[in-house]
Amino acid sequence: MADATTADTITATWREESARLVGALVRMTRDVELAEDLAQDALVAALERWPADGVPENPAAWLMTTAKRRAIDTFRRAENLRRKTQELGHAAEEVSTMPDLDAQVDHIEDDVLRLVFLCCHPALTPESRAALTLRLVGGLTTTEIARGFLVPDATMGQRISRAKRTLSTVGAELELPTGAERIQRLDDVMAVVYLIFTEGYVATAGDDWARPDLVAEAIRLARLLADIAPDEPEVHGLQALLELQGSRLAARTDADGNAVLLDDQDRALWDELLIRRGLAALGRAEAIAARGVPVGRYFLQAAIAAEHARSATAEDTDWPRIALLYDVLADAAPGPVVEVNRAVAHGRAHGPDAGLAVLDALPADALAESPLLPSVRGDLLARAGRQAEAAEEFAAAARRTRNNGERSLLERRAAESRAAAG
Repeated sequence: MADATTADTITATWREESARLVGALVRMTRDVELAEDLAQDALVAALERWPADGVPENPAAWLMTTAKRRAIDTFRRAENLRRKTQELGHAAEEVSTMPDLDAQVDHIEDDVLRLVFLCCHPALTPESRAALTLRLVGGLTTTEIARGFLVPDATMGQRISRAKRTLSTVGAELELPTGAERIQRLDDVMAVVYLIFTEGYVATAGDDWARPDLVAEAIRLARLLADIAPDEPEVHGLQALLELQGSRLAARTDADGNAVLLDDQDRALWDELLIRRGLAALGRAEAIAARGVPVGRYFLQAAIAAEHARSATAEDTDWPRIALLYDVLADAAPGPVVEVNRAVAHGRAHGPDAGLAVLDALPADALAESPLLPSVRGDLLARAGRQAEAAEEFAAAARRTRNNGERSLLERRAAESRAAAG
């Protein structure tokens, strides 16, 4: 059995490398399901070998080599031995060759990004695209994904399996898309990259308030998207949004791992490099938009995040401008999550009653399973001095969340409101 240090190393390596490993294996085998099985086999081999042999000098290379060898064994057992072995040899040579980053070609030069585009194939439903990407790219377990989608584990497992079979049936390839097909699929890819970031920024379940590995991977993918679609303002807007929000990650928990709200964060802990990169990406989006190219939800959310990033303290935040930007966002991308965030902005800009009025306009069943609505209502009620009602809302939000860090925060706020109510 692996000791704690070795087990932690295996877990960290898998989280960091699994998407790249699966992407490379898909390119080699042209089979999504087989690629994931081979990657899982390599992980099992690591769990068996590393505790006895020690952690290899290059863990990622060890996993890749092990998976390749198992792929070769798989093809050797197949009837089409010679053809498949030859294909695998060519693919292995391609994997070992570093791409020319300066080459101006209509080709995605990153296996993980290719994998995201593959998972967003138009033959799949939007729900299947997101689930498959979280599985293959985000490295989440079926149980974690099921919790995020509020469905049983078995249902999610079947959904992911069907998605893999569909990709195989339609002959989807990792090398696609190019040209117009890439542009058509870009919106879906951006949505999935943002979903990966969101899962990393506030994990849907578990003990950790956040998963920095998913945040970093989403930011990396957003940068790659900006490189391959430099004339799309929304792509730069997505990068800006992720960089700016990601800059706060270190300040979102205290020394004991407890969640820290935005107003209470030590802004000296915000990552200045990510802020500069985010503002630069937003500037590129603004320059493209100035030429008459329309912008959308990612650009607008990035503009909101920029207002926070430019404020030296919470008190300096320009909430009236943020409220105005949320009004525009509500027209461009309407939805209950936007309305809840718009309520926060209006509550801070124009008083808690203004924010509560926005929430009161939502349907009664809006975000019924999410802690977001009652937590925001609780905050606005607390600011309005209605502490007893606030405590009830925070308690309701705590019951809804599956993230232990978020639950602790909400329970603490409920207790504070009860104490304030006397």
